[in-house]
Amino acid sequence: MTLSKTIAVAVSCIGLVPAALAAQHPHLSEQTKQYVVVDTTIVALRHVRVIDGTGAAPRDDQTIVLTHGVITAVGDAGMIAVPAGAQILDLAGRTVLPGLVMVHEHMFYPTGGVAIYNENAYSFPKLYLAGGATTIRTAGSMEPYADLNLKAMIDTGAVPGPKMDVTGPYIEGPGLGLYQVHPLTSPADATDMVRYWAEHGATSFKLYMDVSRAELGAAVAEAHRHGLKITGHLCSVTFREAAGLGIDNLEHGILVASDFVRDKKPDACPAPPAVVTSIAAIDIGGDSVSALIRDLVAKHVAMTSTLGVFETFVSRRPPIVAGALEAMTPEARVQYLQGRARVGDDTSSLWTTLLRKEMQFERAYAAAGGLVLSGSDPTGYGGVVPGYSNQREIELLVEAGFTPVEAIKISTLNGAQYLGRADHVGSIAVGKAADLLVVRGDPTARIRDIENAETVFKDGIGYDSQRLFQSARGAVGLH
Repeated sequence: MTLSKTIAVAVSCIGLVPAALAAQHPHLSEQTKQYVVVDTTIVALRHVRVIDGTGAAPRDDQTIVLTHGVITAVGDAGMIAVPAGAQILDLAGRTVLPGLVMVHEHMFYPTGGVAIYNENAYSFPKLYLAGGATTIRTAGSMEPYADLNLKAMIDTGAVPGPKMDVTGPYIEGPGLGLYQVHPLTSPADATDMVRYWAEHGATSFKLYMDVSRAELGAAVAEAHRHGLKITGHLCSVTFREAAGLGIDNLEHGILVASDFVRDKKPDACPAPPAVVTSIAAIDIGGDSVSALIRDLVAKHVAMTSTLGVFETFVSRRPPIVAGALEAMTPEARVQYLQGRARVGDDTSSLWTTLLRKEMQFERAYAAAGGLVLSGSDPTGYGGVVPGYSNQREIELLVEAGFTPVEAIKISTLNGAQYLGRADHVGSIAVGKAADLLVVRGDPTARIRDIENAETVFKDGIGYDSQRLFQSARGAVGLH
């Protein structure tokens, strides 16, 4: 480190933090404080391995200084002077990476019966934070007022949880038939929905399967008029059509693309088997997929990986971790285990092929220069539990062929870049919010060490990961 760099670091360490950033430090309620293990003005994390989220190689024996919730120094442990009065944490044997920034999350969970999706505003925020997710986008809301109110409570420190980018209610036509979703009647209706929820605090939007091109185009235009982004889990509109209409993001990757269905009718969603069988039959490295990738990348469309929810439909995959099972209510656990039993041990299942092809597609998309994002998507038949599944998503990205540092970048800095927050979160750098995940071990040598979360820092406040996980035992599926 140069002398000028050392001086700059020393100056930054004495607490010259921008007032706007320091003012974001919330007053914590007694409910939130019970999960806090570090709440000191100046904290030094000593002798840690740093994975900074940029894709750079890990750096061993580092010191990170946090002041008023902001990172004020990062560097070799022997070169960083720890400020007087700092709380010093010796974290030898630990790895520090940025807090996860994941963009396909929900505050609801599939429960079956009449109320198909149940808001989990008590357990999910704790679980996301426990797993290391310090910033999330809710990629579609069933109860948008609940999500907006929850965000406000988290921001003020009333309850523990991640920073939330709240997506408005699903923008969907009449095909879904779910009573929690408003069915569109026209492009003007789509415009009105986006305008209303943008004015009431939603900062993202999501189109769903049964929309027309006209409705999609109207929603995109209105979201952009408000300076907001819009994503989609599509079917009736193809990926290429949506990109041409200005969509910012596509969810789930190639497995939901209707572009390759023969004789697809305009503005109509083919029968679900037609979509998956068309994908199972194509060559991911072939000309047709490559041309689609080039078109999407040229139009700056981000692609969200949700490998974890797809994995639940594939036979003979690793079992769900014990903590995730324990987090479920007894009823939710039975529902999940019955669904898992139906998947069975059939390795010839189409889903075995589909998961492999989705992994290939995501690698190809990134190799072509596309922005790949990640999320857990706690839907399906209940096998995706927040926190645990955010960690599992990173492991699956590595299985797909990304290196551990690439998978971590996808799940941190890439998400921050898409959300327009990369100046504040997503990587470990001086001046950014002290949003950090401390894990025992080295995920670059053994990616499953990502599961060994010990402390999660959000704006410099350290939360006990295991205490948060334990607090949600038996709650998932209920509240």
